[in-house]
Amino acid sequence: MKHLIDIQELSTVELAEMIATAEDIIANPQKYADACRGKKLATLFFEPSTRTRLSFEAAMYELGGNVLSVSSANSSSAAKGESIADTAKTVSCYADIIAMRHPKEGAPLVASMNASIPVINAGDGGHNHPTQTLADLLTIWREKRRFDNLTIGLCGDLKFGRTVHSLISAMSRYSGIKFVLISPEELKLPSYVREEFIESKGIEYKQTTDLIEVMPELDILYMTRVQRERFSSEDEYQRLKDSYILTPDKLETAKSDLSILHPLPRVNEISVAIDSDPRACYFKQVLNGKYMRMALILKLLSMKDCESDASYEGERVVDTIKCQNPRCITSVEQELPHVFKLTDKEQGVYRCIYCESKAK
Repeated sequence: MKHLIDIQELSTVELAEMIATAEDIIANPQKYADACRGKKLATLFFEPSTRTRLSFEAAMYELGGNVLSVSSANSSSAAKGESIADTAKTVSCYADIIAMRHPKEGAPLVASMNASIPVINAGDGGHNHPTQTLADLLTIWREKRRFDNLTIGLCGDLKFGRTVHSLISAMSRYSGIKFVLISPEELKLPSYVREEFIESKGIEYKQTTDLIEVMPELDILYMTRVQRERFSSEDEYQRLKDSYILTPDKLETAKSDLSILHPLPRVNEISVAIDSDPRACYFKQVLNGKYMRMALILKLLSMKDCESDASYEGERVVDTIKCQNPRCITSVEQELPHVFKLTDKEQGVYRCIYCESKAK
């Protein structure tokens, strides 16, 4: 692995090793205080962030390294029309590793194809957020001490919730997992996530609009906010934004050892009255995210041969099909090739390598 663009790029063995590293960092912080001395992390954030950007920067500083930061598109040459490819090549001259967040799906993948240093996807539109998943996994491990035989409820915006997509992808590799997908009809989990990571593996799941009905089943409740920035219609956002609000009375039938997670920021989907409940784990997630990003930085910087790599796995077609997803990076970077990979040979399904939209 040269980069981390998708959580599937980390095997379960690698995840276990990173969790062990994170727990060693927690127990022995001084051991790692100079681990990245002389190294620089570039945080390229073209979309607002508090936790993820500061978590990456804190992680690098606590490893003894330094940080170069772009905190908005307007403060970079992106405002002048510079491509992701050129940005990645330029920043590779200054830093040793990149963490990128971008509103367009597939932007970090494009960066990884052009950078000569490791690239970490810190969130690309409504697509993926693998380092939030690392935070989620360490939180689950520290609360449950296992990844198997868990019933996981995911509630809220499952359509645009990139943290949800990445967590399902990661947890689908463990045995005895059951997913409970709780959302309005308009915000249901995308079919490609359901088909690839749940149905194709024979994992038990249910879809429902009723959180209270399924509450007694859950070992983990993963709440998400309805994301205003992903909607093209303000009216639709206003109609859906208060679909699920977790209050103490809704936890009356929940298990005593339920773990409540949330990638944050929250708006009003978890009442502040729940913050003092011992089952609330979302601020633990924040801290766990720093430790797992420290482990990830150490892992990527220890690897050799991080040359640019524009290869794609599997059968593909180039510029024969055009991606129709307006959120895809190809919608704004016109010179990018439209590349589709074969994901289902039996059905002849091709998906965009950048955003995973199905070819139409």
